[in-house]
Amino acid sequence: MTNQLLSGRKILVTGASRGIGAAAARLFAHEGAAVALAARSAGALDDVAGEITAAGGTAFAIVADLADPRSVEDAVAGAADRLGGLDGAFNNAAVFERTTDLTDRTEDEFDDLVRVNLKGVWVAMAAQVRMMRAAGGGAIVGTSSIAGLRQYHLTPVYSAFKRALNSLTESAAVSYGPAGIRVNAVAAGLTRTDMAEGWEEQQPGITAAITGQIPLRRAARPQEIAEAAAWLLSDRASFVTGAVLPVTGGADV
Repeated sequence: MTNQLLSGRKILVTGASRGIGAAAARLFAHEGAAVALAARSAGALDDVAGEITAAGGTAFAIVADLADPRSVEDAVAGAADRLGGLDGAFNNAAVFERTTDLTDRTEDEFDDLVRVNLKGVWVAMAAQVRMMRAAGGGAIVGTSSIAGLRQYHLTPVYSAFKRALNSLTESAAVSYGPAGIRVNAVAAGLTRTDMAEGWEEQQPGITAAITGQIPLRRAARPQEIAEAAAWLLSDRASFVTGAVLPVTGGADV
């Protein structure tokens, strides 16, 4: 297909074993990219990579712990090695918080959230920037959240780290634009993923309450978030950098 959005691109997707990450890996491959999939779940990763290759795409699975900086750096290096370079990255991996109560949280739980949702993204981004700068450019997209665009008392710690991710995105875009590296993020609204299902189990009725406030009156499908990331990684967004793009179904941001 000559009109593929990501034809010839070599892209790493973290958190690729399920949800938005798995949808992104499938979509990017369908749009012509060779993809490296990173996550902790080897079996689920192999399933997604196998599905992509069975459909004629190019995909490799890399087992990595996004809470471990060395593992993250190895995943970026491994992706470049397997793909023959790296010119795109979708830093999507994240973990959710157990409770909405800011006081009902242990220090270990807080540290787990920061290790994956902020530090892990920083480590990945730094490794990707070093590689892309040496190669003459590239594009990086992170998964942020509507919770990082305004107060969101339902997820106070998760929201704080997503706001920090937005700031990191904007700063990196300014710093590395001269090197030909674009850095953006997708601020996802409520999306039908395992994470959202877990939230519903914690707080029965939360899904209906949130969708009732979304003008489109539904949650996003994972592929709809992936479509926004694909556009930001593509040349069709070649003059877009430092953006945190709301993909929220019209929910107030």
